[in-house]
Amino acid sequence: MSQPIRIGIIGAGAIGNVHMTTFAKVDTADIVAVTDAYLPLAQQRAEEHGISVVHDSPQALLEDPTLEAVIIAVPNQFHASLAIEALKQGKHVLLEKPMAIDSTAARAIVEAVEQSGKVLMMAHQMRWSGLGRAIKARIDNGDLGSIYNVKTGWMRKKGIPGWGSWFTRADQSGGGPLIDIGVHMLDLSLYLMGNPKPVSVYGSTYAEFGPRKEGIGSWGTPNWEGYYDVEDLASALIKLDNGATLSLDVSWAAHSAALSEDPFIHLMGTEGGVSLVGEAGSYVTHQDNEVVKSDIEPLDGEEDRVLLSKHFVECVIEGKQPIAPALSGYTNMRILDAIYESSRTGNEVKLNWD
Repeated sequence: MSQPIRIGIIGAGAIGNVHMTTFAKVDTADIVAVTDAYLPLAQQRAEEHGISVVHDSPQALLEDPTLEAVIIAVPNQFHASLAIEALKQGKHVLLEKPMAIDSTAARAIVEAVEQSGKVLMMAHQMRWSGLGRAIKARIDNGDLGSIYNVKTGWMRKKGIPGWGSWFTRADQSGGGPLIDIGVHMLDLSLYLMGNPKPVSVYGSTYAEFGPRKEGIGSWGTPNWEGYYDVEDLASALIKLDNGATLSLDVSWAAHSAALSEDPFIHLMGTEGGVSLVGEAGSYVTHQDNEVVKSDIEPLDGEEDRVLLSKHFVECVIEGKQPIAPALSGYTNMRILDAIYESSRTGNEVKLNWD
């Protein structure tokens, strides 16, 4: 057996720590280097996870000739510059969501991938959940027929992260819940639908809680000297090139008494429908003019992030296209940008893919 893929990680915060814990379960890879803007944290993680090298900067890590791949787990504003430099340095990349803070930066990443010949995979773990894989199998089996309408979202009632930090500053995050958790639901929905291209978008965003310092959640570290200039709720309708429609509703904070806070997807097809709400899934069809409903059991297997990590390493070793490639990240960013633009202008935004 060949030696494990040697990986460096940029970002030792919460998500970076998740990757360190996860890759410890992957025999075909070793995280051997780490760095962070706050070096003491990188040193702490290195001790906790047995990582041999702590680099004093991202550039030093990217220039490390012993590394074959990097994981980028830093605030959104740094995704594009680090991913592009990693590819220039000949590294494969596992990139946390969202791909970038806007579609211009995301497009630059796609171009860098094409020029490098390296693997870049988006770390969208929801594609790998047992329930997500079970639903995908039902769709691939033809149980839904042609999917023509999808409703998805994630309506948190009190979950604004890190008020005043990079999370709530548009120039550093790119946006609020739409780009933070909405991108998960958008990505999974498009994947389950077979990756149709978006052709037009109409959307609105609202900031009713954050500017008043209400709706604060437990994730992230607040900076009360900072500011809040992103949305706390977004709603959009997306039309796709196969004639299907996708509606998306997400919030960090909302007066939504009748709504669950679980992420949801409702897929409606010509032969059947599927609903995913939290960790529960169901299938609905008509038989003899009656509605028949049955539960969908998650597929057995390892946890979602372990499967994701193993797939990334497999793609690096075999040089194959990942299930969540750079183009998927770019498509997501095109839609997110269009929602923000539609909200600013009040108009539908049409997307050109020429």
